[in-house]
Amino acid sequence: MKRDRALAYVAFAIVCIVWGTTYLAIRVAVRSIPPLLLTGARFVIAGAILFAFARFRGEAIPRAKTVIKELLLVGLLMIGIGNLSVAWAEQWVPSGIAALLVATAPFWAALLERFQKDGERIDLRRAIGMLIGFLGVALLVTPGGAGGAFDTRFVIGALAIQVGAITWQYGTIRGKRRLNEVSPLMSSAFQMLIGGSAVIIAGFAIGDANGLKITAAGIWALAYLTTFGSVLAYTSYVYAVTKLSVTNISMYAYINPLVAVILGWLILHERLNWISVVAMCTILAGVALVQAPRRHRIAHARISAFSRGGG
Repeated sequence: MKRDRALAYVAFAIVCIVWGTTYLAIRVAVRSIPPLLLTGARFVIAGAILFAFARFRGEAIPRAKTVIKELLLVGLLMIGIGNLSVAWAEQWVPSGIAALLVATAPFWAALLERFQKDGERIDLRRAIGMLIGFLGVALLVTPGGAGGAFDTRFVIGALAIQVGAITWQYGTIRGKRRLNEVSPLMSSAFQMLIGGSAVIIAGFAIGDANGLKITAAGIWALAYLTTFGSVLAYTSYVYAVTKLSVTNISMYAYINPLVAVILGWLILHERLNWISVVAMCTILAGVALVQAPRRHRIAHARISAFSRGGG
């Protein structure tokens, strides 16, 4: 158990760092690869790799109808909507700001957990933390906070990221509760293949291929997102969630924005003004309040395993 716990924290550390870098890679990739094709391709390729590796390890293919249905739903929620929303929004939303908008994940995780049968209630401290965090988001989605990127498309992209954050957290909770019979590796593979296939089919159906341009930067970004963002970090996330609570796992929202903001500023020269910094600090302060340990925890059954996106 101690070894599993230690591995879970290693996996969690990978998620914190690697997913912080994927916002930059997505921003680079969508310049030449339409978001639906980008998301679909990276996850179909990654899913095929993981499936082959899982079969090589002798892991069984899920066959129960209820399990397949859950894998289908979770894959669509987390990849088909959650991950896609970020790639789609980053056509107009700078990478660092996109990561900050995703930092609302702990708020949505707490709200969704509240409505579960054995979920933890939202006390005054958490409610204040959410209010502060969303005020930070409101500050970020202003002409000043957007750092020169503000327009109608920016606002729509910011809203899309929030929709994606909700579906991602709901997919995480649902998978943790209902996919504990499937190994994390096989579950990741199926979720990637299902979600990625749905997105890439939709991309071809709406004519995304017409906007595809083959560039060296796009290819390298896709390769990085596939290997590190999907194969390594997504699988690490799935494993970590089997050992740690959903609310604690969502703490990656502290680290990802810091990594993304710094990389976006250094490499893509994204503007970082004082309003953006204040918004970032406000959001992370809200996250800190929501995530702070409670002195008196409500006794409730702890969910044991999950099979479950940045990024």
